Amino acid sequence: MALDLEFVRSQFPAFDSPVLSTHAFFENAGGSYPCRQVIDRLTRFYTHRKVQPYAPYPASELAGEEMDEARRRLAAMMNVAGPEVSFGPSTSANTYVLAQAVRGWLKGKTAAIVVTNQDHEANSGVWRRLADDGIEVREWQIDPQTGSLDPADLARLLDDGRVRLVAFPHCSNVVAEINDVAMIAAMARAAGARTVVDGVSYAPHGFPDVAALGCDAYLFSAYKTFGPHQGIMVLRQEFGMELPGQAHFFNQAVLYKRHTPAGPDHAQIAACAGMADYVDAFAAAHGISGDAAARGRGVHDMMRAAEVAVIAPLLDYLAGRNDLRLIGPRHAGARAPTVAVALDRPALPVAEALGRDGIACGGGDFYAVRPLAALGVDGAKGVLRMSAAHYTSADEVARLIAALDRAL
Repeated sequence: MALDLEFVRSQFPAFDSPVLSTHAFFENAGGSYPCRQVIDRLTRFYTHRKVQPYAPYPASELAGEEMDEARRRLAAMMNVAGPEVSFGPSTSANTYVLAQAVRGWLKGKTAAIVVTNQDHEANSGVWRRLADDGIEVREWQIDPQTGSLDPADLARLLDDGRVRLVAFPHCSNVVAEINDVAMIAAMARAAGARTVVDGVSYAPHGFPDVAALGCDAYLFSAYKTFGPHQGIMVLRQEFGMELPGQAHFFNQAVLYKRHTPAGPDHAQIAACAGMADYVDAFAAAHGISGDAAARGRGVHDMMRAAEVAVIAPLLDYLAGRNDLRLIGPRHAGARAPTVAVALDRPALPVAEALGRDGIACGGGDFYAVRPLAALGVDGAKGVLRMSAAHYTSADEVARLIAALDRAL
């Protein structure tokens, strides 16, 4: 069964907005449209539940129940236990807290960690700062032509057995090549290392089955996966309890509280259940059945198939031009539908011209300073980035290609 685009777009009020609907939206990598189910839950919480949760009176009990529901249902969809899902203000903040836990875990030990130069800075800079405490930081470097990470290079970094953690992206927000998380996690595990995966640029294209991936931590952003502005961290039980807790001493026994040092945003946590509502509605509309994890996998696969098909004409068009450099894989199936190109001029004015022509996209470095430098891209010029989602239509891609013809 093919994706029912009419149904999908009906779930996103943005497509009926007199403001948002004036442009074809290609800045999904910066933040997706929220689905109707999230908006409804957020409105309900602020209207009927906005009290301190978990107290013994009706509104408070309902507030706590909705927060618990979000954690429970997202965990089931990603095939992990409920306490392994925690929330924070952003993925950058969650990664920072996790890095401080690893700092305490490794401090004083003869240990090394591996980071990449393919990452967004949120999953690179905080790990590199562990060198301040004597932890060796090794860089898994991308190919300067393709932007790819070679597993053989990782094997050499792991060879002496000193590496205790490998931090890498499921896919980069500019290179967009999808890394084989399961294989990398298995390599690290065999060498005695844990794995932390930045899934921010991948999860919008299908929520992951974290158990199948085999990583120890997986982080992504709800506001890029059709939800509210929250960071979501999946931290597996064994690793999470091994790390020194970063929150109040009396919360150390509860995994989803153990690494949450600040009070969470109750309303936005509750609204995250709307993401699961949407996945379930999508599954029902497309005949996808099974338990929550099976439905999640089925929706993931259908989203990916739709995105691969819709973005292929854009990649073909860009590959046929000789006045720009297409970053990352040429083939849609090997990448997320986030497409960055380096131009012979600054990218931001081109994005501005596209904005005046009915296309919403961006230009700059997108906090991917390290991968762009490794690829030899002039940081002052940046890249033009156009990013689709499963709700992007073929007509919108055609409009983008026509607008690029005029702007370039």
